[in-house]
Amino acid sequence: MTHEQIIEYCLKKQGAYLDFPFDPVTPVVKVKAPSQDKGRIFAQIFYLRGEPKATFNCTPESAELYRMIYPGSVVRGWHCPPVQQPHFNTVSLDGSVPDDEIIRMIDYAYEVVVAKFPKYIQKEIR
Repeated sequence: MTHEQIIEYCLKKQGAYLDFPFDPVTPVVKVKAPSQDKGRIFAQIFYLRGEPKATFNCTPESAELYRMIYPGSVVRGWHCPPVQQPHFNTVSLDGSVPDDEIIRMIDYAYEVVVAKFPKYIQKEIR
């Protein structure tokens, strides 16, 4: 998948929006309820040493599973502080991870982030 395809797919999610909190060239996709001012990141799209990458939110268990299935292609969130790395996976977008798996990662990242909101916010989002 390309960066553009990932962003397009992410933005179809309820409450998803594009933001640039780190710099003007690194897009992230966040989710928030209409009553909120700030959202939470579930996908970050960027280049690392000229190679296209994406980082997705996840659980430590799912993160480890994907790292075992796709060694070298799915790694700990490279840009995250060590304490947060188990909760993020960085994925190479070089074709080594099938598009349908990337879609599953996006869907799961969204669900993980939405589940972190209080129940009343989750209802607003859905």
